[in-house]
Amino acid sequence: MSAQNQGQNASPLRLGIAGLGTVGIGTVKIIQKHAALLSQRAGRPIAITAVSARDRMKNRDADLSGYGWEEDARALAQREDVDVFVELIGGDEGVAREAVTAALKAGKDVVTANKALLAIHGQELAELAEAHGRVIRFEAAVAGGIPVIKAMTESLAGNEIRRVMGVMNGTCNYILTRMENAGLPYEEVFEEARQLGYLEADPTLDVGGIDASHKLAILAAIAFGTRPSFDAVEIEGIERVSIDDIRRAADMGYRIKLLGVAQMTGRGLEQRMSPCLVPADSPLGQLQGGTNMVVIEGDSVGQIVLRGAGAGEGPTASAVMSDVVEIARGVRMPSFGQPALALARPQPARTAVPAAYYIRLALTDKPGALAKVASVLGDSGISIDRMRQYGHQQTAGVAPVLIVTHKTTPEAIDHAIEALPKTGVIAGEPVELRIEEV
Repeated sequence: MSAQNQGQNASPLRLGIAGLGTVGIGTVKIIQKHAALLSQRAGRPIAITAVSARDRMKNRDADLSGYGWEEDARALAQREDVDVFVELIGGDEGVAREAVTAALKAGKDVVTANKALLAIHGQELAELAEAHGRVIRFEAAVAGGIPVIKAMTESLAGNEIRRVMGVMNGTCNYILTRMENAGLPYEEVFEEARQLGYLEADPTLDVGGIDASHKLAILAAIAFGTRPSFDAVEIEGIERVSIDDIRRAADMGYRIKLLGVAQMTGRGLEQRMSPCLVPADSPLGQLQGGTNMVVIEGDSVGQIVLRGAGAGEGPTASAVMSDVVEIARGVRMPSFGQPALALARPQPARTAVPAAYYIRLALTDKPGALAKVASVLGDSGISIDRMRQYGHQQTAGVAPVLIVTHKTTPEAIDHAIEALPKTGVIAGEPVELRIEEV
């Protein structure tokens, strides 16, 4: 039977959409605008049966009059006229988790954009879905409109994944690139981002690296066949990055990015989210504004770079609809690319791969100060590649000093950073950033 005839004769796939914020309304608009196109592509009509949100009277710039309404998302999840429960509420606990659980137990497939829910409870939900013969799909949970989940579970299924890394939070990338381009301090750009509505209600989810780490945990599970292990991600946000760091990095041909990296080693699974220096002429270094980028390295395919809008109504709703259409076509796939019970419990491992490091110090105006710093680095087994001293601050009696090391281990850097303040020639805390090879 042709796709056209299937679309005309097959029963509609009926959706219940919980959460009518930016992404929820974006999903409604796509279905309303592209009903005929979706039917052709999916082989059957796709229809919204009912929706749910906290405030029924709110103006949402979309016609919702033809849909049923549920005050409680958990009730929507169990409606008999819903085949797929679309969860766009957010949060790893409360209504979102309860409604998704209820939907799976009621025999519904689930589509969600909820990265926190999957990073923290993904294993439990994947097992529940498979026990009830259902699927839970989440393309929209990672990197907005970039089809990275399908790329890893389908297109790259013939590869052993060596490394996954990327810029996965558009707000942080906006702040860092805005600081560089406008020469503005972190605090000023942070406030600007808040005024523009770019920050989460709890800003630490963005600037603290937590949102991006949720996404990294999901990608690592798919890449390495492990259970999602968000608790094992080493997380550092961008709060310590100053405009001076950005300028000094640019002087040396680097840009600073909040970079997530996951790789499997003989010691276990390494997962880290931290500000890093990357070459300015690399794909990651050239990434501007709120754009996301995911880099995947496979043994057969080499390096794949996926770039696109990481958030927003249209891009994220586009990803939601990719999962809906997949379900409408009858595609059934384990949540993380392998049966849930086959996913290994990962052994968390701290990153031990050697790298060069950027170190910024405020050196006091004392005889032999620089020699003491060099001695600490040498005692830690660290050799200096480059060192620069910038304008002496007469009133403060300190001079900013920038050091780039040769490749060394994280343990050696930790030892040096702990020892430097004890020399008595350092004002304040030194700042160290890894230089990542991309």
